[in-house]
Amino acid sequence: MSALYDRVALIGLGLIAGSMALAMRRGGLAGEIVGTARSAETRGVAVEIGLCDRVVETAAEAVMDADLVVLAVPVGAMTAVAEEIGPKLKPGATVTDVGSVKRHVIGAVAPFVPDGVHFIPGHPLAGTEHSGPRSGFAELFENRWCLLIPDADTDPGALQRLRALWEAMGANVETMDADHHDLVLAVTSHAPHLIAYTMVGVADDMRRVTDQEVIKYSAAGFRDFTRIAASDPTMWRDVFLTNKDATLEILGRFTEELFALQRAIRTGDGAHLFEYFTHTRDIRRGIIEAGQDTDAPNFGRGAVKE
Repeated sequence: MSALYDRVALIGLGLIAGSMALAMRRGGLAGEIVGTARSAETRGVAVEIGLCDRVVETAAEAVMDADLVVLAVPVGAMTAVAEEIGPKLKPGATVTDVGSVKRHVIGAVAPFVPDGVHFIPGHPLAGTEHSGPRSGFAELFENRWCLLIPDADTDPGALQRLRALWEAMGANVETMDADHHDLVLAVTSHAPHLIAYTMVGVADDMRRVTDQEVIKYSAAGFRDFTRIAASDPTMWRDVFLTNKDATLEILGRFTEELFALQRAIRTGDGAHLFEYFTHTRDIRRGIIEAGQDTDAPNFGRGAVKE
């Protein structure tokens, strides 16, 4: 496939940006990939592993003459980055991001995007618990969803070009309103992460269960909580601070459901528990049927070595 963009600038070189670089290189989707990161150590690793065609020291330098700029930094850092790159953006270029919160990112970035530059927020729903420039892999986006957040003024050609890039990297693409995105992600990602962090913290706080027992006897459920809770702390701190309303709404609903289950357990209401668990199992089956996970034993991870 011929290149969709002559020059792509990646601001931030973690899991998502690294995977984008590898996927674009695999498909010949970019003429040149320029990357930068705040940390000199991260930039050094990116150079060492050949992640980009060029690695530069500043975001302002990275975006020079870039046709596509991808902001792949924690959402709390978006304002500072946007302010730095705004005056350097090429007329006609597209700016996008990969943040897990959209309304906040729009408020942080849009004021610094000059006329004649297209800003199309985005969010690939793909990731692992790993971070950093060594964590990326070209297949990360295959059969995963990428949500693009255009507004009424978004240029159709710029949107189609960005959609084509994500599809060429293997993703399924849909467009969505920013506020609806933030509510959907509070349900599917943000609240589950907070619950996972909490469950791991509860296990650590229960002195009747030793740390060694928690580690040694981790059943599948708790082990998967710890996998989620291993995610990047800076990113998730910023997610909760910038998607506060939607996350609190979903946590309120979660609390209500939890109280109902507590009551069913306390009163011996087996019928309620069975009905509830049957419904939630159907949701799990729907996820598998949609191709977003596997029904292979142990989530297809293979045998766990003791």
